[in-house]
Amino acid sequence: MRKTLLALLLAASVTPALAQDKTVNWKVSLWVPPAHPLVPATKAWAEDIQKASGGSIRMTVFPSEQLGKAFDHYDMARDGIADVTYVNPGYQPGRFPIVSAGQLPFVFKDGKKGTLALNEWYHKYAPTEMKDTKLCFAFIHDPGALHGKKKVLLPSDLSGLKVRPAQSTIGEMVKLFGGTNVQASAPESRDALERGVADEITFPWGSVFLFGIDKVVKYHMDVPLYTTVFTYNIGLKAYNALSDAQKKIIDDHCTPEWASKVTDPWTDFEANGRVKMKALQDHEVYPLTDAQLAEWKKATKPLRDSWAEQVKKSGGDPAAVESDLQNALKKYDAGL
Repeated sequence: MRKTLLALLLAASVTPALAQDKTVNWKVSLWVPPAHPLVPATKAWAEDIQKASGGSIRMTVFPSEQLGKAFDHYDMARDGIADVTYVNPGYQPGRFPIVSAGQLPFVFKDGKKGTLALNEWYHKYAPTEMKDTKLCFAFIHDPGALHGKKKVLLPSDLSGLKVRPAQSTIGEMVKLFGGTNVQASAPESRDALERGVADEITFPWGSVFLFGIDKVVKYHMDVPLYTTVFTYNIGLKAYNALSDAQKKIIDDHCTPEWASKVTDPWTDFEANGRVKMKALQDHEVYPLTDAQLAEWKKATKPLRDSWAEQVKKSGGDPAAVESDLQNALKKYDAGL
């Protein structure tokens, strides 16, 4: 009898704190469609969190802008409309100048290595730049290119064209070269091209097919022109309401390893899109010569200068930020 009682007391003393935690139900908002690789990968991430928390943290993933427009996702996390949101910082030009370093042309050569470098680098700066949310992780897609109705070989070829840029820095590039920007989120982009509102678009390769853009463009520049920075942000109210044990579960799922698990399927998807496009007879995937590429790199230098000025205005040190980024790129062999 005493042994039985002792066993019960010991069992009670080692009951995990998680078992006593209040159950929370979090909303995870994505603005990509269900077929996008981020959706099943994010669901797997959410399921692992639920399992690790003993069921006390439950997450429901809402794709396709069900909870709000793509442009609003940072504020949705800040305001508690959703508890975890998928953010494109470039959708709000000038608001997040530091992270925009990752959006300059010709920075990353590889999506997987680039995500590791970006995530490590930006965690140092996010508590200041994104202070009204908690950064879970930052990542990039596999480098994208220019796709359109006209073959563009030189920066001057963009003059007079209407271009839907992937993010604000590419938008600045378009203006620099005499083009006109057309603002449209990824889900709205095909319609803009179809109606003639846009002539060209910067987009990752696999997503050209996912969003039906291959139906309305023919020419594709085969260079790693740019990539787009993304973040998963957590609302502070939701995070701060968790117990210490639950917070650790979330923190353990906001690591570089989980950034890779969630985003590597997307990187593979985009890279495979380039292979798929090259095999189509009614599309032209064209390279640039070394001289043409050199002209692009030289012509985009003012974008770096503009970025540095924006960082200065926000109180940051662009030289230090750039140095930290270059060190991360070198560490992971992720730079061009």
